[in-house]
Amino acid sequence: MNNNLQNAKLEPLWHTNKFIFALIFFLVTLFFFFPFINPSNFQLHLMIMIFMYAVMAQSWNVIAGFSGQISLGHVIFFGIGGYTSSFFYVEYGITPWIGIFVGILFSSLVAIAIGIPMLRLSGHYFAIATLLIGFSFQTIFQRWDLIGAASGLWIPLNWDSPWLTLQFHESKIPYYYIFLIFFLLSYFSIWILYRSKIGFKLRAIRDDPQAAASLGIPVAKYKIIAFVISAIVMSPMGSLFAQYILVIEPERMFDIEISIIVLLIAVMGGVGNVWGPLIGTIILIPLSEYTRIFFGGTGGSVDLIIYGILIMLICIFRPSGLISFFPKKILERKKF
Repeated sequence: MNNNLQNAKLEPLWHTNKFIFALIFFLVTLFFFFPFINPSNFQLHLMIMIFMYAVMAQSWNVIAGFSGQISLGHVIFFGIGGYTSSFFYVEYGITPWIGIFVGILFSSLVAIAIGIPMLRLSGHYFAIATLLIGFSFQTIFQRWDLIGAASGLWIPLNWDSPWLTLQFHESKIPYYYIFLIFFLLSYFSIWILYRSKIGFKLRAIRDDPQAAASLGIPVAKYKIIAFVISAIVMSPMGSLFAQYILVIEPERMFDIEISIIVLLIAVMGGVGNVWGPLIGTIILIPLSEYTRIFFGGTGGSVDLIIYGILIMLICIFRPSGLISFFPKKILERKKF
C-alpha cells in the first residue's frame, strides 16, 4: 500500500510529453504567421471558420465529452451571444467588446435556468429536451419585436473606429487574429479544466454517476457547472460571428443545424478529449466550405452526406474518434 501511495505521489499531474508541446508550439507559430504568406480572402475566411467551429465543438465537448450529457440545442448560447452584443451596439452604441461579456453573462444565466430542471434528465431524454429548447428559442426570437423579430438586426457600418466596433471592411486579417486569440484562450482554458479537480469529477460523473455520488460528488451541481462553462465558451463565438457578417436573424443564429454540425465535429475528432474537436474541425469545415465552392450555395447538402458517411465509418471502425489514431504514449501522461 505504501509503495502504491509513493508511486501515486511521483506521478506527474501535468502532461510531460515533449512531442505534444513541440507540436502545439509549431501550430501556434504557424497560425500567427499565416497572414504573412499573403493568403486569399477565402483562405482567411476558411481559417476563421475553423477557429470558430473548433471553439464551438470544444464547448459541446465540455458538456457531452466531460460530463456525459448530449445536448442538441447548444446553438442557443451561440444565438444569445450574437444577439446580445448586436442589440447593445445597434440600440445604445455600446462597443461589441463589452457586448461579448454581457452575452457571456446572459448565456450563463440561461444555462443555469435551463440546467437546474433539465439536467435531472439523462440520455436521450436530455437530448430531446435540449433540441426542443433550441427550437423554442428560435421561435421566441422570431416573434420578439424589440430585437427585430424575424427580420433580425442589421448592424450599422462604421469606418471610423474599426477596433472599437469590431468592423474591418478592408481586410479579414484583423478578424483572423481576433478569432485566433479566442481560439487559443478557449483551448488553453479547457486544457486546464480537463486536468483540474473539476475535470476529474466531471469525467467520474460521465463514467458512472452513481459511483461518483457514492464518493460524495454532488452530481447535479457539477453537471450545471459543466453546462455553464460550456455556455461561456460558446457565447463569444456568436458575438464575433455577428460582427463578422453584420446581419443576423433568428433563422441563422439559432439554426439547429449548427448544433448538429458541432456534434458531428466533436464525435469525429473524439469526444472527451481536448484535442478531438480540433481534429474534427480541421477535416469537416474545409470539406463543407469547398463543397460550397464546387456545388454552389449551401453545397447542395453534399457536405452533410459526406459527414454522415464519415461518421458511420468512424463509429464502426474507430468509435473513439480520429484521435484514437494517435499512439497512446503521446496522448497519455507519463506514468511511473
